[in-house]
Amino acid sequence: MIARSDQTEEANRRLSVDRTKLEKIYNENIQHSSEYYSQFACRNEAATRLQEESICHMRTPFAVDRDRILHSGAYRRYQGKTQVFSFTNMFDEETSNRSLHTTYVSQISRTIAKMLRLNSELVEAIALGHDLGHPPFGHDGEVALSKCCVQRSIGQFHHNVQSLHVVDSIAFQGNGLNLTNQVRDGIISHDGEVHTTILHPDRNKTESDIRNYIKRKKLGEQISWMPSTLEGCIVRISDTIAYIGQDIEDAIRLNILNREDIPKDCAEFLGNNNSQIIDTLVKSVILSSYEQDQVAFDDEASYYLLELKKFNYARIYTDKNVKKARTIIEKSMEILFEQYLQDIENNDVNSKIFTQFLNSKSENYMKSYNDAEKVRDFIATMTDRYYNEEIKTYLLPGSFY
Repeated sequence: MIARSDQTEEANRRLSVDRTKLEKIYNENIQHSSEYYSQFACRNEAATRLQEESICHMRTPFAVDRDRILHSGAYRRYQGKTQVFSFTNMFDEETSNRSLHTTYVSQISRTIAKMLRLNSELVEAIALGHDLGHPPFGHDGEVALSKCCVQRSIGQFHHNVQSLHVVDSIAFQGNGLNLTNQVRDGIISHDGEVHTTILHPDRNKTESDIRNYIKRKKLGEQISWMPSTLEGCIVRISDTIAYIGQDIEDAIRLNILNREDIPKDCAEFLGNNNSQIIDTLVKSVILSSYEQDQVAFDDEASYYLLELKKFNYARIYTDKNVKKARTIIEKSMEILFEQYLQDIENNDVNSKIFTQFLNSKSENYMKSYNDAEKVRDFIATMTDRYYNEEIKTYLLPGSFY
């Protein structure tokens, strides 16, 4: 018989050999990637984290981030959150939700990154994480929640700021995901609402700059802010490409628009359906950005994209039915926010804010944030359905007994 000590020694030897071989394979892959990348790409070996950790010799640091995001609770809740049209997922399951939008941003980003020879795993991680902080009911929910936050003196609510807060301080029981600084920057630096023709990365940003940006955003300041990598710029520009045509398709499905309503000049240049619009805009970005330290649309594409945005705002985002939903959301948000504040103050341990949020959070999270911030974080995690059920619980309590 082989002695137990001999078995242990042999097992350790094999483990050491396997680890060495795996590290060799990993380094070969890293070298191959570096040789392929453009001179403007963010290389895997440049990845940094606020808290250092050992290297995974099967995945690059950005692939590790992608997987942490994919397996987070916030990512799973994407599918239950509105993209634009509140309450429509209750009767039309093909209308876009936050999960579909994020998938589209990821796919478009990776297509562009591949053609520009940039880091596709970095853009994928940023794309999948960029909307993690979105509250229920899309932009309407964001506006309503922001009003509640301002009234409680905790600053405006912005989903890009909240997305970074999710990965830093809410996910993993309040311990955060310890993502790379490049992914964290890409998440907080996306902004599909701002119409910028050319994006130049700001590679000199620091953690102090990010903290200052968050402080100023909560105060309501308008800030010029660029991602620190070209990969972050790709996700930012892909965010717009992903939603502009899809929102039109959803509006047509819901009989808010007819396809013939699309401005003729925009339809002739960009296309009159989502597939054509994406194709035109992606080609424009690739041709305008190849072998340059920028991500950009050409002038014509930028012009017609802005015209299409104006059309969407006039005919979709400010539609009377959308406005009606916004009023309902704002009134119910105030009720729910105040109720949770009372639940914390009264130490109502049966409240959902305790049983499904605070009870699972780390001591550090509990000490770091005040009651209003905890309520903000809980509401922002909710799906549309969950939010609706909570409103029913507080407005119609008799139906639950």
